[in-house]
Amino acid sequence: MKSPLLELPGAVAADAPDQEVAAHYGEPAQEQRALEAGEAFVDRSNRGVVRVTGPDRLSWLHSLLSQHLNALRPHETTQALLLDIKGHIEHHLHLVDDGEAVWIHVEPGAAESLAAFLDSMRFMLRVEVEDVSERYAVVTSGKDLGAVRTLDDVVGTAQIIERSALADLPGKARPAGIWAYEALRIAAHRPRFGLDTDHRSIPHETGLIDIAVHLDKGCYRGQETVARVHNLGRPPRRLVFLHLDGSVDRLPAHGDPVEIPGGRTIGFVGSAARHHELGPVALAVVKRNVPVDAELLAGGVAAAQEVVVSPETGGNAKITLRRTAGNRA
Repeated sequence: MKSPLLELPGAVAADAPDQEVAAHYGEPAQEQRALEAGEAFVDRSNRGVVRVTGPDRLSWLHSLLSQHLNALRPHETTQALLLDIKGHIEHHLHLVDDGEAVWIHVEPGAAESLAAFLDSMRFMLRVEVEDVSERYAVVTSGKDLGAVRTLDDVVGTAQIIERSALADLPGKARPAGIWAYEALRIAAHRPRFGLDTDHRSIPHETGLIDIAVHLDKGCYRGQETVARVHNLGRPPRRLVFLHLDGSVDRLPAHGDPVEIPGGRTIGFVGSAARHHELGPVALAVVKRNVPVDAELLAGGVAAAQEVVVSPETGGNAKITLRRTAGNRA
């Protein structure tokens, strides 16, 4: 669904997966500052919106997702993951319960498959699942834009509004493009599913273990991998924040190789942006054992790394070896 805000003067469409919304409206740096100051809004109406109703909704979602949802209070925002049986991330959900329904927003194009999966798992429970993306849209702003529901975000709040109200938003706040939001997200070290992850990503690699996973619950698909890595092992990769060489007139592209001097590939670039204060920055996934002070090349651009996920994450079990009497010194 192409956003009506792409018809605004100066609007430039973003690249995939955000091609249905504006990258910017002619002033990327100023838009980013306005967004950070709470004076602008970002059109994120390409994101999918799913609504779950019914008296069993929280206990049911609790049994399927990585987050503890049984005791979720009305209007409390949280995040959750839907994992496959091997613990790989299939969906990253941002959600809130309003006392009558759980509102979820997910990546562009993901609502249909998420709703289909959830619907297939209803069995005899008192829940209803609906993909409401055609009626509702997501925007992010520090201003109140007449939201149906609001959720915490990296800047301002993510607001679910009636899609029909999108065209009227420029009368309430300055529009800022998705480039502005992405720059602030990257600077906040927040990974984006599908850009900073791949088909092999597990929660411990991405930093989402601290945001979207409750480690004191079990019995959900993929939980065995989460528990095993947390207690016994360490993930093979880790998320890093990159300060890119500002003298280069380009950003590395999504999927570009991350290399160490000598040309050995040790990871891939996730998302990159130009931050109004930090300059060009990126998130990348690299092998866990890459030294944290190693200079890197990201798509051929020199980069200094900043730790997001520690190489020592996971492996929290303290194992004490017991000796037999005959082996004691």
